[in-house]
Amino acid sequence: MSNSSEKKRYFEATPTDIDVENFRKVLQSRRSVRKFTDKTIPTDVLDACLDLALLAPNSSNLQPWTFYVVQDPTKKQQLIQACLGQLAAKTASELIVCVARTDRIDDMAKRNLSEFPLPQTPKFIKQYYTFIPYNYKTGILNSLGHVRKIAFGVARKFNKPLPVSAFNASDAKLWATKTTALACENFVLALRAYGFDSCMMEGFDEPWVCKILDLNTAQYPIMVIAAGERAADGVFFPQYRFDRDLFIQKI
Repeated sequence: MSNSSEKKRYFEATPTDIDVENFRKVLQSRRSVRKFTDKTIPTDVLDACLDLALLAPNSSNLQPWTFYVVQDPTKKQQLIQACLGQLAAKTASELIVCVARTDRIDDMAKRNLSEFPLPQTPKFIKQYYTFIPYNYKTGILNSLGHVRKIAFGVARKFNKPLPVSAFNASDAKLWATKTTALACENFVLALRAYGFDSCMMEGFDEPWVCKILDLNTAQYPIMVIAAGERAADGVFFPQYRFDRDLFIQKI
């Protein structure tokens, strides 16, 4: 029996017809493919996979990412070289640079307010997006970060639970990187579901990639994803994982 005084909340029905075995097949067949065929990824498929990437969970819906689909022949050749000439980069139909960003937190907070999907933005949402940017901004000469660190230190003396926060530029970068990595995973799984494959490359010259894309100092390329159709000899070794007891603890 529902309580008539219970606060009214948004309700969204969850689908019940998801095919778990097909989902398992997508996960298990995703491999780091090192060699691709000459087949191109149709534009509508690539766009659909990118759209699914953008549905990834992210902190405070600030969406601190940009995906650069590098298709200009000159830039693509430069990017292959920046990826150390890896075979996956050389043979890929598409190269996508995934960039974590801390330079538009204010803008994303304002967009959350102006584009909130309900007719009327709740008061607490307005308050939240007025103040949440300050949790990740560190200020000139790290001034905001120092003040926040002192305040958090005082609060901890009183055993107050505190959220993850950015005390310096590295903390802010880590925050954006964690979120962007989730979107990268969405993207490669979407490719696999559409019958294509990928290789998530961290082996690249970061300053060179920043120069190719003309990135600023608050934009961080975290991986380059090579994508295309898997060649018959595109996977070099069988997949294996260590014993699950090394990684999973129930306490």
